[in-house]
Amino acid sequence: MDPTKYKDWQIAEEAEKFLPTPEEWIEKLGIQKDEMIPYGKTPKLDFIKILNRLKDKPDGKYIEVTAITPTPFGEGKTTVSMGLVQGLGVKGQSVCGALRQPSGGPTMNVKGTAAGGGNALLIPMTEYSLGLTGDINDITNAHNLAMVALTSRYQHECNYTDEELQKRGLRRLDIDPKNVEMGWVMDFAAQSLRNIMIGLGGKKDGYPMPSRFGIAVGSELMAILAVAKDLADLRDRIGKITVAYDRTGKPVTTSDLDVAGAMTAWMRNTINPTLCYSVEGQPVLIHAGPFANIAIGQNSIISDRLGLKLFDYVVTESGFAADIGFEKFWNVKCRLSGNIPNVSVLVATVRALKMHGGGPAVAPGRPLPSEYTEENLALVEKGFENLRHMVNVVKKSGIIPVVAVNAFYTDTDAEHQLIRKLCAEMDVRCAVSHHWMYGGEGAAELADVVMDAANQPNNYKPLYPLEMPLRQRVETIAKEVYGADGVAWAPAAEAKAKRLEADPQFADFQTMMVKTHLSLSHDPSLKGVPKGWTLPIRDVLVYSGAKFLCPMAGDISLMPGTASDPAYRRIDVDTETGKVSGLF
Repeated sequence: MDPTKYKDWQIAEEAEKFLPTPEEWIEKLGIQKDEMIPYGKTPKLDFIKILNRLKDKPDGKYIEVTAITPTPFGEGKTTVSMGLVQGLGVKGQSVCGALRQPSGGPTMNVKGTAAGGGNALLIPMTEYSLGLTGDINDITNAHNLAMVALTSRYQHECNYTDEELQKRGLRRLDIDPKNVEMGWVMDFAAQSLRNIMIGLGGKKDGYPMPSRFGIAVGSELMAILAVAKDLADLRDRIGKITVAYDRTGKPVTTSDLDVAGAMTAWMRNTINPTLCYSVEGQPVLIHAGPFANIAIGQNSIISDRLGLKLFDYVVTESGFAADIGFEKFWNVKCRLSGNIPNVSVLVATVRALKMHGGGPAVAPGRPLPSEYTEENLALVEKGFENLRHMVNVVKKSGIIPVVAVNAFYTDTDAEHQLIRKLCAEMDVRCAVSHHWMYGGEGAAELADVVMDAANQPNNYKPLYPLEMPLRQRVETIAKEVYGADGVAWAPAAEAKAKRLEADPQFADFQTMMVKTHLSLSHDPSLKGVPKGWTLPIRDVLVYSGAKFLCPMAGDISLMPGTASDPAYRRIDVDTETGKVSGLF
């Protein structure tokens, strides 16, 4: 279908008419009947059974997709990922995608779902966009159950003596209501819930304390699902989550609150990846969905491992740009999984290059200025510096970079040829991909370039050793990846970092930076490749179950806000057929 005439949901609806049955998918995937867990159009796969059966089979090729610093619209990493999956399929390759589950926050806001777009699209789009098999709902319930356990325990400790607590099988945890690490979560962007007071009312309503809401995909439980090896590892990590601190500063964990087992019970079904599909019939494994600016930004290690055993090529995606998503993929996910990618595909658009070259500000819901729809080689060439920086970031990892120009129908051939020329001068492979318009056939050039690069040896190496202290890691990331002159620690953040560095229990924790995705710097208004700036760190979050230390750069909220013209205004249901319209 022509994507200039039809909406994404209409293209998806047409493609879904030809979805294979579960029985046909069992045969197509080469799996056993008991390795598929039925769930309507989107079954789950029993990864333990499959991995045990295929443990001696060599892994396939591993392709990661990242991007340059995006405009507020995003530059189509998922669209490129889907296009590449379809392009490899056109080339006759055994291929699957391994992607994140979309959050209801962006889906109902200005960014839309993460299903790709045009003829490079993931289906069934409605199920994928609106909850899928319930993993995010299960994470939300498990997370909020920890807060229920904390607040009810605090109420009981306020109401009962030590002797009375003991009669109820409890010991006093001496929770400090002013030092609570967790908040509540929901899977929408609700800025009015960022800072709240709870426990208002009478004695039976709890005790007042400040609290907050974050978005569900920023929950530590989502981070744990992304890195867990199996159900036993999930249970172990959940039991180590720090919910609050006592009045001496000692952590109060989910195990202390006797809630870790129940939280795992809520999440027991989340451990298996969900099977979705491209509009051209390739399988796509969906598992985990953490953001990259406030979390790890990767689909699960489990789904990548599963895909690498089942297929010759696996295409996965890191959230946001190479300074955030790829950096975490490179230094955290690869280190934890042991899976090293053959190629990293860097997505660029003419639109984003023009923005970095000094083009007018762009914002969702507003018409694009003419500079973005008319040929302007000067802006493209100047904005190429951001792409050049990101290519060099990937090269530092030892992974082979491939630039994928996500072609828009407003681009000109001269603009594409200029990008090719500048990439050639850097000795980096480049392909212009027209998957949005033409699907897999439009991504054939990109597929050829990626296959060629995947056959070349790479020299993967982490940016820093795990033995490096936290503050030195942050300094290294700031200088080597972001291009900062250095790091400025707020006094409280630096004191906290020193305590964490001195405590041996945090020695093997991973470093998970929290930073805006709209700039290489901490300031979203600074485009291109900012010079002469210092990265401010105002706090360090502790994810003791995921084993992450999360330095926070600048003003980053764990709860995004909903814009004035959100997507939900255009989403509706046909009351006769039950079909959803308006998703994008």
